[in-house]
Parts: sequence; C-alpha cells; structure tokens
Amino acid sequence: METMATTAANSSQNNDGILIGDKIYSEVFLTIDNSLIPEEKLSPTPSMQDGLDLHTETDLRILGCELIQSAGILLRLPQVAMATAQVLFQRFFYSKSFVKHSFEIVAMACINLASKIEEAPRRVRDVINVFHYLRQIRGKKSASPLILDQNYINTKNQVIKAERRVLKELGFCVHVKHPHKIIVMYLQVLECEKNQTLVQTAWARPECRDLCDCM
Repeated sequence: METMATTAANSSQNNDGILIGDKIYSEVFLTIDNSLIPEEKLSPTPSMQDGLDLHTETDLRILGCELIQSAGILLRLPQVAMATAQVLFQRFFYSKSFVKHSFEIVAMACINLASKIEEAPRRVRDVINVFHYLRQIRGKKSASPLILDQNYINTKNQVIKAERRVLKELGFCVHVKHPHKIIVMYLQVLECEKNQTLVQTAWARPECRDLCDCM
C-alpha cells in the first residue's frame, strides 16, 4: 500500500490538469468567475446557431421554468429547490441547444437534480408522473394514470442520462446563490415591503426572465 508521502511525491501539477501517477486528470475551478455565463455565450446561443429564433427560444425558456414551478408545487418541493432547478435549466441551455435536446426531459432532470441538491429528494418515478399529468392538462385531456410500460422505462432512462449530462455540462458546479434574501433586504431598506404588487413582482422575477439574463 502506498503511503501518503509516496502518493504526494507521485502527484504534481500540470498546466493541463493534475498529474497523478502517469495520468493527467482535469480540474474543476470553483470561483465567482465561472459562475457567470460569459457574454459570448449569451448571443448567439447554441439554439440560435442551430436555426432557432430568439422569440421561440425565449418562449421555451419561460415554458420550461413554468413547468418546473408547477411540477415543484405538485411534488411539494421547497421553493428554493424549484428556483435551483430553474437556474440549472437556464444554464444548461446556454451550453446546449433546444433543437438537439428535449426541454421537457431536461426540465425533469433539473428538478430531480435540484431536489437532491436542496436536500429534498424525490423519486424519478414521481417526477415523471407529475410531468405526465401536466402534459395532459396542457393538452386539455382527461387525466389518466401513468402506465409503467416500456415507454415509461425509456423516459426514466432519458431523465437519468439528462441529469448526468447537466452535471457534466455545468462542470458539477451546481451551487446556486439565490437573490431572494437580498430582495427582502432591499424592500425593507426602501420601506416598500408593504407594497404587495412590488413585492410579488420582485420575488417572482428571478425565477423567470432575469434567470435568462443573469444566470
């Protein structure tokens, strides 16, 4: 068995990563710089490069966040888990295209991942079941139970793979610092905490449009 000293002696830093033994392993840097999306990734986005227009992409981003919010309520998730899932969803689609990835599968993956990040885990089956119900409601169909057939198994596998893909694309940097506490502080300083319309608008805004701009 190698001692710690021997292991340390065999490990050295390289410009391309860390050399351990005879293999180079890449590094993940957790800094404030890589928590923000570079300006060059904001426009054109991967979806635009694949021919999707800005209006349609914006609609898909909003729909994805609305689905996550509705599913989170039905899953009885804490609000912070829903907000985290929405941020992950937005960040992912600044790296990948809506044209090549199902926004619904990614939304399911993000809410499943966020539930674990925020220590309120839910079963993949429950997540799929809730999205199945929401799909029926959107299509104005009568609600029917989810059938545990091959289609369900395929969807479950897609969600699990999508969750791994989200983690990979984000470099496992999935910590999210939400602005809600700061919003409350600002409202109190401005003595506007009793203005219900302003409070509601400010509270809801980070979870919809501004996520596209800031995250």
